[in-house]
Amino acid sequence: MTTLFIADLHLDEAQPEIGEQLSEFIAAEGLQAEALYILGDLFESWVGDDDPQAERSRVASLLNDLAARGIPVFIMRGNRDFLLSDRFARECGATLLDDEVVVELYGERVLLMHGDSLCTDDHEYQAFRTTVRDPAWQQQVLAQPLQARLALAQQARQRSRERNANAPEQIMDVNDEAVSAVMRKHGVQTLLHGHTHRPAVHEFELNGKPARRIVLGDWYDQGSTVTWDANGFELRFLPR
Repeated sequence: MTTLFIADLHLDEAQPEIGEQLSEFIAAEGLQAEALYILGDLFESWVGDDDPQAERSRVASLLNDLAARGIPVFIMRGNRDFLLSDRFARECGATLLDDEVVVELYGERVLLMHGDSLCTDDHEYQAFRTTVRDPAWQQQVLAQPLQARLALAQQARQRSRERNANAPEQIMDVNDEAVSAVMRKHGVQTLLHGHTHRPAVHEFELNGKPARRIVLGDWYDQGSTVTWDANGFELRFLPR
């Protein structure tokens, strides 16, 4: 049996082909999996449980079908869908995970994260992250009318695109010291995350032992997954 990991699909009505590829992926691989983990940014944005986007109900149906077949589904919030709720997870038959979760995969302890908290050189983003993860701020936003929240999400996406186009390349990636610190905190030698859209396997040394950081890719132009079974893991690209 195989455990599947994906992240950064950024599902949005403007790119229906991503949702179609997810459907194909679940039909081809998800139905035979031992479990499916989605490590953040399943959606391009999430403005509340009353969000009218059609992708919401389609994804909930897909994931709920997996769960109904006895295949556990786990969802982690990302930097785009940080307002994702327990209610939506229940609609999917899924378990909503906090960031920094350690799981045991075939005898190996692996730390799972979305990855945005590791980009500590980006001080502006980290300040933003602290704000939007605050429960009081979230309650204030969710209390606003739907149209106001949709407008805020659109403004945030536009600012993000402009900033990403102009920000120094190095601050957009993870900080090595932050990676080592969080891995030491959890006592692991393997970290698996998304967020940076830079799929790769990074080998290094931690506490005098071999360590690795596995990075999932995004789904804008093609799919990306990590498959993990008793023989180890594989970072794979899924041509569209």
